[in-house]
Amino acid sequence: MNSTPRPSGIFRVAPFPRETTASLMGRVAHRYGLRAKDLRSCWQWRNYPPAYDSGGTRADAEALLNSAGRQLLAELCGVEEDVLTRALPSWGQEDAKLPTGKDGAPAAAWRIGGAVAGPVAFGCRLCAARRTGTAVRVVRYAPRWQRVCVRHGRWQLDADADQPLEHLDLRDLPEVVAAQRRWTKVARRAARAGVEPARVFALSHAVVARWWEQALHWERETIWPRRLHQVAGGNAGGDLERWRIVGRDAVVFPEVVAVADALLDPAMAQLAWIDSGAGQPRPLPADGTFCRRLGERVGRPWLGPLTATDYGGPLTSWMGSVIRLRRGTGGPPGYDNDPWWLRQENQSATMAGHLRVLGKEKKAPGSGRMWRATVSAEQRALITRAIEGAEEQLLQLRRVQTGPTADVARQLLRNLRHSATLIENAWKRTALAAANAGMPLEEVAQWAGMSADALTDMLAAGHEDGG
Repeated sequence: MNSTPRPSGIFRVAPFPRETTASLMGRVAHRYGLRAKDLRSCWQWRNYPPAYDSGGTRADAEALLNSAGRQLLAELCGVEEDVLTRALPSWGQEDAKLPTGKDGAPAAAWRIGGAVAGPVAFGCRLCAARRTGTAVRVVRYAPRWQRVCVRHGRWQLDADADQPLEHLDLRDLPEVVAAQRRWTKVARRAARAGVEPARVFALSHAVVARWWEQALHWERETIWPRRLHQVAGGNAGGDLERWRIVGRDAVVFPEVVAVADALLDPAMAQLAWIDSGAGQPRPLPADGTFCRRLGERVGRPWLGPLTATDYGGPLTSWMGSVIRLRRGTGGPPGYDNDPWWLRQENQSATMAGHLRVLGKEKKAPGSGRMWRATVSAEQRALITRAIEGAEEQLLQLRRVQTGPTADVARQLLRNLRHSATLIENAWKRTALAAANAGMPLEEVAQWAGMSADALTDMLAAGHEDGG
């Protein structure tokens, strides 16, 4: 601890609901007229604050305090510890590196908020000013379905992303504000159905986020572009790709709530069952009633065939689980029988993740979303054929299940070996395409799980073989 004098607890600084402890400490410093780092010197810190790649402390940085540290902050706030316990999700969390006991020195450790108590977002500065008289920054734990400040018409953005905005203006988008109110009813409906609302929202968000990525090619889509330009201040055209990342969650929020409501509707599950042939199983049709009705419920009557043929996504996985449950053909209880189970590969990327990818693409234009522009159609076709061949071989494994044990085992091993060869060929071609497109060899090697030297040798051999 340095020589900075400790302020005496003469002011009352009440916490906001679900505020981060670090945010409260910053507001306490502001109330006492101190710099945040000067107030923090009253604690012994065990590590450095988490920082963005571009430098500067992350807005979602969180502080875990030992018992003496919590007592000190409570005194400076002029608030009882039990009040702070109820308001601050991280208040009672301990850290093994911190000394215990109230007789010890006040100590603290930095953490990333998302790893402590869930997603972290900025609070509304206008609400803070209304309550405290000062428009100070507030950071709090808030899931995506609690991001609308209904009073001031603002969407509060994620605090973990390295970008300057704290909110988006929704004053000209009443449908987004209304969706916040509708979600409360949807959440109650989920609870009555015995499903955690968070799981319903996560699946619905993944469905709509997948649509969002595809919507650039939907000529009939006019709703989302209008909203995106609104949250961008009137025109997102100057930096469209960044605004599509920053504005996505706010722009698609009404559709996420509508999809969640639809998937909880037993009548919609019945339509999926009928589309599957009910007692006489058949492939799901491209003009199925379920997807057509879902498109109507999100205000896009033309969307049905596009969603019905989007195989492998979270929506078709939900439909498959519902149908298997109806038929009683599923296995033991588990994710395969759970309509609300969301595969990791179907989880929607966060704003922070998308911005990191965008930043890398601008530094290395040969990676990420520039794939189609930089990797030749011939290379893409070779990779696709190798993957499809591996998929076909793996599908054949299911058919080789009868006959003498030795014959079945021999056939399974032969197919597995051939599948492994095709998969290896696919990832080698992918690595070659990525390197040729300008992705740094070190990054490709890390992705491939091999050393840069070994990758160089492999790529050289691939060129010699005509790969």
